[in-house]
Amino acid sequence: MLTEFGKIFVFILIAILFVVVALIAAKIIRPARPTHEKLLTYECGENPEGSPWVKFNIRFYVVALIFLIFDVEVVLLIPWALVYQDYGFTGFAVGAIFLLLLGLGMAYEWRKGDLEWDRPHPIPPVLKKSETDSNLKIPKEEIEVV
Repeated sequence: MLTEFGKIFVFILIAILFVVVALIAAKIIRPARPTHEKLLTYECGENPEGSPWVKFNIRFYVVALIFLIFDVEVVLLIPWALVYQDYGFTGFAVGAIFLLLLGLGMAYEWRKGDLEWDRPHPIPPVLKKSETDSNLKIPKEEIEVV
């Protein structure tokens, strides 16, 4: 007699076995007729141009990640908007706190400059040589040669 964990283990083994058998059967059954056209990288119907190993600007990923984070959080507002009246002031307060935190996160991203596509480039400090620097001379006895 199997315990509950044993039943789950057997179910997982059968699922893995099913997937492996299906993949092997598909490999055996399918026709293998590679052509030049089939081996090309698919780019939405457009002919590929250049190398696929192009360096993308990291801004694409940052903007996409920020969009996903805030999009998921805004989607969580839909169930709240449907039921907050059932919970009275507490339900409203929870939603208001959530919106406040969402607004603070958006303000932080805006202040940080991640919402701007063209970020300003920092100007490194320039060391100016003053007159006193040129007059400084180190005595030879203080210079160590290693």
